[in-house]
Amino acid sequence: MNVRPDKSGKTSRPRGRPRTGGRREDILHAALELFAERGFHGAAIPDIAERAGVAPATIYSHFDGKVTLVNELYRRAKRALGEALAAATAPDDEAAAAPRAQFARTWAALVDFARAQPRAFAFLELHHHGDYLDADSRALELAVLAPIAALLERGRRLGVTKDLPPHALIVTVWGAFVGMIKATRLGYFELTDEVCAQVEATCWDAIRAPAPA
Repeated sequence: MNVRPDKSGKTSRPRGRPRTGGRREDILHAALELFAERGFHGAAIPDIAERAGVAPATIYSHFDGKVTLVNELYRRAKRALGEALAAATAPDDEAAAAPRAQFARTWAALVDFARAQPRAFAFLELHHHGDYLDADSRALELAVLAPIAALLERGRRLGVTKDLPPHALIVTVWGAFVGMIKATRLGYFELTDEVCAQVEATCWDAIRAPAPA
């Protein structure tokens, strides 16, 4: 580890997170924190190195640069979200396969993910439109959305959801979900189970097919 003398002549460790025994993981954790806090352009390699407790050159021994680093983090976080959503959209019986029940489980999976991994969720929301995301990251984004799109397309065929393209319905729900998480992060209200259920019901009302006249 690099050390530097302080004014008294003693050596001190550089500031940053305590070492976990894996420099690559230290770098990834530090980058996730800073990218979530400051965005891609606001987090410089020296800042990430300081937060990780390594020299900037160490980052380049593991990653080609900041773009490579942010794409690896994006794919890691997106895969974790995808695993959570895949379990929610895989029905195990006929009742669970109903679009309304699947929608509720998908919403619950999103809530669980945002609660369990708040930094990863904030990172994904901040970066999912970034022009620095590569083809693999963009392909993964579509793959993660595919089961939800299939659910909504089936809902449209059954006349349960509105007659709109699935991705139009996804952005309607996603915007509300992100707004809910951001509002709780800012302290406007607490993310209780009751609030989550009420917002979920409101979102379903927004995308469900109108009742026959």
